[in-house]
Amino acid sequence: MNTQALLIVLLVVAVVFGLGVVLLNRRRGSGATTLEPTVASKPTVLEPAPPPRVEPEIVELAEPDTTIAEPEITEPVVAEVERPPTFRERMGKAAAVMAGALGGVRARAGITDDTWDDLEEALLRADLGLGITNSLLDPLRERVRAKELTDPNELIDALRADMKSRLAVADRSLTFDDALRSQDLVNVWLVVGVNGVGKTTTIGKISAQQSALGRSLVLAAGDTFRAAAAEQLGTWAERSGAELVRGAEGGDPSSVVFDGVQRAKARGADLVIGDTAGRLQNKSNLMDELRKVRRVADREPGRVTEVLLVIDATTGQNGLAQAREFTEAAGVTGVVLTKLDGSAKGGIVFAIETELGLPVKLVGLGETIVDLVAFDPEQFVDALFDR
Repeated sequence: MNTQALLIVLLVVAVVFGLGVVLLNRRRGSGATTLEPTVASKPTVLEPAPPPRVEPEIVELAEPDTTIAEPEITEPVVAEVERPPTFRERMGKAAAVMAGALGGVRARAGITDDTWDDLEEALLRADLGLGITNSLLDPLRERVRAKELTDPNELIDALRADMKSRLAVADRSLTFDDALRSQDLVNVWLVVGVNGVGKTTTIGKISAQQSALGRSLVLAAGDTFRAAAAEQLGTWAERSGAELVRGAEGGDPSSVVFDGVQRAKARGADLVIGDTAGRLQNKSNLMDELRKVRRVADREPGRVTEVLLVIDATTGQNGLAQAREFTEAAGVTGVVLTKLDGSAKGGIVFAIETELGLPVKLVGLGETIVDLVAFDPEQFVDALFDR
């Protein structure tokens, strides 16, 4: 090839190469992806940070305590026992009956006709009855005439003392003959009274108290004419640990009491307490039934040592008529006066003891077991006078 032809070829190659460069630059300028090979980057490896350096804590050990501690002495925990109420705590309503009249007596400078009127009113309002009231005031009038008493407060103190002395002679203990066991006999207590006075509840409280004295009991549900009475007596028997003997509804009350005595004899129980009906078809039937119950309960191996008449104290002088009838039929030996904490005036105590010679042995001052307490004449009279 000659020189001219070689130059032409080189010129063509240069032109082509220049065009290629121009096109390549345009493509780069327009964001086109270059065809340059990409080199894959190496993955980044995160190495864990080294744990913080913890300086060891130096703990100084305390010197051991070689002293021996004295044992702590604690007082023994004593269970609080509910105490029986006092008459003054529960007889506020009865005391209020006499308070007004006695206040008028104390307010006068001397003893006048008005003084006697006030005293008579106070005693009658307290439900002592006219006979008892006169028998208390007549001797005091004589002492005033004799100048033994000249001051109203002396007169009131003398009246208080005379009322206490009238109630101080009775034997109020519940009769339990310990010798009967050696004779192979069983003590029997009968509880009588009209419906609604609290006979069954009274039996339950007495049974709980006797059980606390260590005596074993059998309760005889002799009030067969009132279905609820046997159920109620059964609840009290469970509370006191006594055994219950009951019969068919409307059955013979005396047979239930007899079965109770037989059960007590077989089990070696100390005491039988018999509930009785408070109402039958008429009064004569009731009293005849009570006579029969008393006779049957007194047959061997039973021995009736107590017949308790329950009287609602709120009935006032009507309770005296009840006491006469039940004493004639069943041979009442003592009285339980219930509801003395209510609106009762309390004077019926003097009528029962003075006119009938029956001791008031127990009184109810509330609803709980401990509220049935032995009658205390001193506390009773003081509660009437202190307001």
